[in-house]
Amino acid sequence: MLMNTKEILTQAQQGKYAVAAFNVYNLETAQAAIQVSEREGTSVIIALGERYFPTVDVEGFSAMIKAMAEKVKVPVALHLDHAYEKESIIRAIRAGFTSVMYDGSKYDLEQNIRFTKEIVEIAHMAGVSVEAEIGSVARGAFSDEEEGDGTLTDPQSAKAFVAETNIDFLAAAIGTVHGMYKGEPKIDLALLEKIREAVGIPLVLHGGSGTPENVLKKAIELGICKVNVNTEISMAAVSYLEKYAKEKQTAHLSTIMAEMQQAMEPVMTKFVRLLSKK
Repeated sequence: MLMNTKEILTQAQQGKYAVAAFNVYNLETAQAAIQVSEREGTSVIIALGERYFPTVDVEGFSAMIKAMAEKVKVPVALHLDHAYEKESIIRAIRAGFTSVMYDGSKYDLEQNIRFTKEIVEIAHMAGVSVEAEIGSVARGAFSDEEEGDGTLTDPQSAKAFVAETNIDFLAAAIGTVHGMYKGEPKIDLALLEKIREAVGIPLVLHGGSGTPENVLKKAIELGICKVNVNTEISMAAVSYLEKYAKEKQTAHLSTIMAEMQQAMEPVMTKFVRLLSKK
């Protein structure tokens, strides 16, 4: 069933668990995410990044996810990830997304507040929840995200930002990276605790891929309610395709895509079980 993302994350905050937000790019990644969540009996957030708009028909994609969500009993949300353009956000809202992320992290605090506030007013009129970010998540290995400068979130700035913009959940930059880590992860959990004390809304962790399991568990204890996962899923799919190509097999495309989906599901299952309250 399709559900508003804010409702899903409010329940997670109250239950002290987190929900996986899986970045998807095609039918197989979407099917894998929803089927895994249905098997595990957990909520799931299907996230489509603005950067995939050139290769994914947004309206068709939304219709597909809504059709899939109607067939399962677990809550499914449809989220626009890392959008920088107001036009993209309006398009996603019109297409039926249940939440959007406006990323104004490249601006100073005053500008970020001003631009984010405008997005919140537009989205809330349509009943769509909003995620935003202050600070900036750096880019690690194997990522297709834009380069961030790695600036960590200041708790007092976060408090002012949330109060001024009325966003529904906040992406906190605490040292995780988009993609895989280059060297030892340096994640500031003490900072996360200060951010949680400064704001009352659900917190989001970008950069779930490669983050040590003990760190993720502690982050959830300290207020993280949504964890974005992208790169590990992509790597599992690409690894399968590389193996297939090396073995020089001959098969129908439908078989290759079905097996690629199966290759992604164990990664998603790992995260769903790690983040859930079970």
